[in-house]
Amino acid sequence: MARKTTPNNRKINLHYERKAADDGYKLVAGIDEAGRGCLAGPVAAAAVIVLDAGFEERIDDSKKLTSRMREKAYIDILKRCHVGIGIASIEEIDRLNILNATLLAMKRAINELDKRPDYLLIDGKMDIHTSHDRTYLVGGEAKSASIACASIIAKVFRDKLMTEMDKKYPQYGFKKHKGYGTAEHMEAIRRHGLSSVHRQTFGPFGSKSSK
Repeated sequence: MARKTTPNNRKINLHYERKAADDGYKLVAGIDEAGRGCLAGPVAAAAVIVLDAGFEERIDDSKKLTSRMREKAYIDILKRCHVGIGIASIEEIDRLNILNATLLAMKRAINELDKRPDYLLIDGKMDIHTSHDRTYLVGGEAKSASIACASIIAKVFRDKLMTEMDKKYPQYGFKKHKGYGTAEHMEAIRRHGLSSVHRQTFGPFGSKSSK
């Protein structure tokens, strides 16, 4: 069967994980990123190998979960999965461009796994330069439990980083919008200019110098 019912009566999709297992692959990792479309902060990626699919919390696309639900799922995932997290810094985003920086964060996440995966399930169509056999899944969070887990890990981890940045730059409201281009964030940039944690070559303020 493609789906497994968890203790919280949610169904998670393991179709692609099981298909890979049927093809002889033993360790299948889901890959996703968070923060690619932000104006500030790093981009984060996660790689997750599900060891125990009996999750007690809802596992879904991170965008469909509340902050509290993500936090609880994050802890549940860490208990039941191999997890690797990769970051590409603001400086790397400016130097490499956001696409290449995202790919770099994904490769770092894979390398941070305790066990080397032999197959990857990657959200979207971004072509990671790696020797791993892999499948790209557009809307992968809804199609793969491993990718859904990775979306939650990457989102929660990056949100924590942006909350820390808010302590240094409270005038920008990072704790609330996490660096995305909300109206509040854009107004703060107009008032205060760009900070050192804003991406200098990404978005409508790319030509402005930092403070």
